[in-house]
Amino acid sequence: MKAPVAKIARCAIYTRKSTEHNLDLEFNSLDAQREACEAYIKSQAHEGWRLITDRFDDGAFSGASLERPALQRLLAEVQAEKIDTVVVYKVDRLTRSLGDFAKLVELFDRHGTSFVSVTQSFNTTTSMGRLTLNVLLSFAQFEREVIGERVRDKIAASKKKGLWVGGPVPLGYQCHDKKLLVAPEEAETVRTIFRLYLQASSIGDLLEQLDRRRIYTKVTVRSDGKTRGGVRFRVGALAYVLKNRIYVGEIAYRGEVYRGEHAPILERDLFDAVQAKLAANKVTRQIRLKGSSSILSGRIFDDRGNRMSSSHTNKRGARYRYYVSQAILQQRKAEAGRITRIPAPDIERLVLDALRPHLASSSEGPNAVSDRELIERYIERVQVKPGIVNVHLVPPAEAAQPDESGDNNSKQPKLPTTLTLPWTVPNFVAVKGILHTPSSNAVISSENRRALLAAIVKAKQWIDGIEHGHIASFAEIASREGQGERYIRLLSSLAFVSPRVIAAIANSTAPANLTVSRLAKGLPYSWAEQERRIGL
Repeated sequence: MKAPVAKIARCAIYTRKSTEHNLDLEFNSLDAQREACEAYIKSQAHEGWRLITDRFDDGAFSGASLERPALQRLLAEVQAEKIDTVVVYKVDRLTRSLGDFAKLVELFDRHGTSFVSVTQSFNTTTSMGRLTLNVLLSFAQFEREVIGERVRDKIAASKKKGLWVGGPVPLGYQCHDKKLLVAPEEAETVRTIFRLYLQASSIGDLLEQLDRRRIYTKVTVRSDGKTRGGVRFRVGALAYVLKNRIYVGEIAYRGEVYRGEHAPILERDLFDAVQAKLAANKVTRQIRLKGSSSILSGRIFDDRGNRMSSSHTNKRGARYRYYVSQAILQQRKAEAGRITRIPAPDIERLVLDALRPHLASSSEGPNAVSDRELIERYIERVQVKPGIVNVHLVPPAEAAQPDESGDNNSKQPKLPTTLTLPWTVPNFVAVKGILHTPSSNAVISSENRRALLAAIVKAKQWIDGIEHGHIASFAEIASREGQGERYIRLLSSLAFVSPRVIAAIANSTAPANLTVSRLAKGLPYSWAEQERRIGL
């Protein structure tokens, strides 16, 4: 009789090293791990084990998290069921976290993938094998935590002695033999920044002065020869420079200040004067925010996380308030979200109209009297996105307190801590800083009419193609059309335009200011809302 043929098992080797030390050697730790794993796979050739050609090597990556490029590629192959067995030298090469290991085992089981450590004999298909793995991972995690504590203790001891322990070299210094030495030209730049701040009214005013003088951030050269820095300061980076005690020869660590071994750049009187002004401006800003009519100041952000500041303009005795993204104010247009400017009364009314009914349904109830008190007491953050506004609420204090029976208020319904509100960008334009609603008396031009109808037809063809499987994705459409995927996604929303809107465009009765981008941007799902928005 013929012996049964073993089923082919596709094996992938994963190797990892935590640091860059000795990675440049001809034969390093990754090579040693791989050599041992290859030998083990060859010894199992009679079982049908075969090594795949792809390499999964993570050099200089910690096992504390799963955010490693080679590991992510390996997991993608596992999910695609292209790998039958994952082979490692030791379990801790895969991960040092017990929680992450449990996730990996669950993923492997779901896709029928085995897991083997060539220096530790166990079988993950049995309960005893899983127990052995968990014990090993517990010790690996313990070792990682002990190493972390030892490193933190060493850093604390070095800080107490005034030693610089590494990190980005501050403006005004250069690193030589792991010590900070004064860089004369940069040191004069630091002194200039501190003196200018004493003359400026705020950090924003200082930013403008630095831009005019072409004073930029520190330029550093990386190991690969690329440069970093040399760009205009931002508010956060500039505030960090102004508060950095390293410029007076001190080292700050966890609230404590120690005398540093490096030479100071600034005189103590100049540094103290700047700290006093920073503290005074902070108090002044808080008082100004308290008295401002823009009640969402400090709590409203665009969809990319940029804070939106309150602003206003006056026209014929009337004040028009709005919120504008800091990315626009700081001339960082590339980092701005899709919503950069919104009328303040509209967004404030939307938030308050949703907040009051929500609080009325809770056991706490809105005890505050004014709108400002409601915002300050119950709202943590408001994020504006195209089509929706997310209102993140402050968690109620009693939610964390169990009742007398100890069941943590399980009988009371838990209210959501985030309110998602449908919202459409108001149909306004900005002319010389004034927000106003455009006139709808004129009708659409023939050029806009043809462009809109062509875009709607094209969008419907794209959506139909995706729905019936003729088109794989928006990326395929973007490649075919020679456009960006973001533009294709924006345009594809025109496939869902109201028939009444299409008829108005076809009959040339749509407003004159209606264009492809204006119609597609923030297009509501409701046909009635679409029609109301363009004035039908």
